[in-house]
Formats: sequence, C-alpha cells, structure tokens
Amino acid sequence: MDVCYLHDGAVDAHGSDALNELLAREEGIVWVDIPECDPAAAQVLTDVFGFHPLAVRGCVERNRVPKVHAYADHVFVVLHGPERGRSGHIHYVELDLFIGPNYVVTVHGPVNPAVDPAVMLRETRSVRDRIEAGRLRPKAPFELSYAIVSTVARNMEQLIEELTADAWRLEQQVTGGRANESEQFLDELFQTRHGLLAVRTMAALSREIHARIATVARFLPPHGRPFVDDLVDQFGRLRGIADGQKDYVEGVIEYYRARTDTKMMIAAERLAVIAVVTLPITALASVYGMNIIVNGSTDFAHLAIVVLVMAAMSATLLRWAKRQGWW
Repeated sequence: MDVCYLHDGAVDAHGSDALNELLAREEGIVWVDIPECDPAAAQVLTDVFGFHPLAVRGCVERNRVPKVHAYADHVFVVLHGPERGRSGHIHYVELDLFIGPNYVVTVHGPVNPAVDPAVMLRETRSVRDRIEAGRLRPKAPFELSYAIVSTVARNMEQLIEELTADAWRLEQQVTGGRANESEQFLDELFQTRHGLLAVRTMAALSREIHARIATVARFLPPHGRPFVDDLVDQFGRLRGIADGQKDYVEGVIEYYRARTDTKMMIAAERLAVIAVVTLPITALASVYGMNIIVNGSTDFAHLAIVVLVMAAMSATLLRWAKRQGWW
C-alpha cells in the first residue's frame, strides 16, 4: 500500500508502520492507496483505522452495485468506473473510498483478470501526479476524494466520446448505403448501444450515491457539501449525455431495420408478382405440354392457340398486379 502525507503542497511518502503517528497529527491529509485488499491490508483497515467489518469485507469482496455507508466519523463509498473490453464488453472497475476527518483511504476492489492492473490505478495515479506536480493542492479529505471521483467521471465522459465516434461512423455507413455485412454491422451497433447503456447505468448509480451523501447532513462537513453537490451534477450530466447518445444509436438501428424491412417487402412483392404470373402458365403447360409437343407429331395449330392463351393470361395477370400496386 502507498501511504502519503499531504501538507502545504508537499507529498511525503511513508510506510504503513507510520500510520498511527500520521493520523494523530492535526494538520494535513493522510492518503492511503491500496491496490489490492489482501489480508495484510484488511488487517490495517481493521486495526489501525477501526473500520466496520462489513466495510472491510466490502473491500475484500467484489461489489456489483455502488453503495454508501455513513459511520460516526467517516463515510464508506463504493463506486464503479468503466473499462472497454473485447467484443463490446464493459468491465466494472471498482473503487472503494473511506473519507474521514483527516484521511482518505482508496481501495481498488477485485476485478476481472482480463483488465490491465494499471487501469485499476488510473484515477489515483492521475491525482497523485497532479499533486506532485503542484497542479492540485487539496486542503481537506472531501476535496481529495472529489478530485479522485471527478477523474472517474472524466473517464466515463471519455468512453462516451469514443462510443459516440463509433455511433457516427456506423450512422454514416447506414445513410451512405455501405452497410453490406449486416451481421457484423448489427453486432457493432448493438455493442455501441450496450456500452452507452453501461456507462449510463454507472453514472446514474453514482449520482444516486452522492445524492445520498448530500442528504446525510450530520455526517457531511460544511466544506464538503459543495464538492458532493458538484459530483451529483457531474454524474447527472453524464447520465443525460449517455441517454441521448443511446437514443441516437437506437435511432440508427431503427433506420437500418426500416430500410432492410422495406427492401425485403419489395422483394416479397416482386416474388408474388412472379408467382402470380407464372403459376397459371405452369399449370396449363403441365396439362398440355406432353400432349402437344411430346408425341408422334406436333399439332402446331393447337400449340399456337395454347401459347396465345398463355400470353393472354400473363398479360391479364400483369395488368391486375399493376392495378394492385405490386410493381
């Protein structure tokens, strides 16, 4: 685990054995970043910080939905960020946060082995780099947690941007008549819609979690409310954007299906015309053919009469099909 002490714009790295002394200080922020909650890390969360066993278990096990638990002097939050996988799959990358009076503990929850370990640490590493570069100087734990969660929101926004680029490319193929490989094309459309739906769900649930934090007034310090309110607004905006783009992709899907259904309907009508025109002729030919042509001598007069009857039938049926608007 990485233990940092943030004070006066400086970042001091320490070992876990210095946590008790750091937490006893009145100034600064103690930030503990745990890449994986192994038994040793769980022991630190229990013995040093005194976190509730259910919260510690929530860091060890995978959480499928975000949550928030308010305790006497800290808040425990579980969030998810998206990561694009293969075949349109969206991985849920878990991030757990403990926000206390003078500390922030970030725990990266269990994740699919297919996800690059560096992805799990991207938000905390990004914030750490900003602090070390002097671009960010958090003065309170809620300000530090705000910077971390805002990075999660920015990654959601970036994924929406990528999915929207895919949606535009697919829409251009539809309107340009270049969507020839229908199965692969529809797979890409459905994958894009699924990605937007996944991001929309994450943003909506994250907004609800932070709205809950905002309502628990007795646990939220005055300096923390503006940060929480802004996160509620950020995730609400992302939910709306993802909803709009998802509706756009669904419109492209409906447009493609309408065009395909129209083509199939036109083809069916043409096949119906062919069947209407040829079926009576086939029936007539099956009765007269063997008796007129395939025998000892051909009756040309009879044959001519039958051919004229066939032509008249075809003309009559074509005229009738035209009146029906079939062609």
